[in-house]
Amino acid sequence: MDVDPYAERYLSWRWKVAKLPDGGDFRRAATDDQAAQVLVAFADRHVLSYIWDSTAPKGTIQSASAIPLVHIVDVVCESGPAQLNRWIPEMRDVAADYERAYGKSAPHVKGLRIQINSQHTGSAAESYFGEVVFGSKPQ
Repeated sequence: MDVDPYAERYLSWRWKVAKLPDGGDFRRAATDDQAAQVLVAFADRHVLSYIWDSTAPKGTIQSASAIPLVHIVDVVCESGPAQLNRWIPEMRDVAADYERAYGKSAPHVKGLRIQINSQHTGSAAESYFGEVVFGSKPQ
């Protein structure tokens, strides 16, 4: 993909989590599991990872990079079981999030990935995603 994050700065999606990974907390390597992640990859090998974490507080923004030559910053959009089994709409200004995370203007978006992690805690997670869209206006 090739998305200009200033022309289409708003990423919106819906997600529903049915099961959180037991003891998941992205802030520690041994428990770095999330029920849902939407990862946005930029041309400079920087990544924003929007997550639904089991325990980290909503609004937490923290470096999560453990991969050589790739920089990942996690943004906790949802946390804990309060909204389980409900479709939750999300919308993020990816250009503003990138600037806050990396301190510079965002290059073009080159990829998008949706995933679940439960390997570190050895537990299970279940989530669903819908309508992942970049747009020029808030939706």
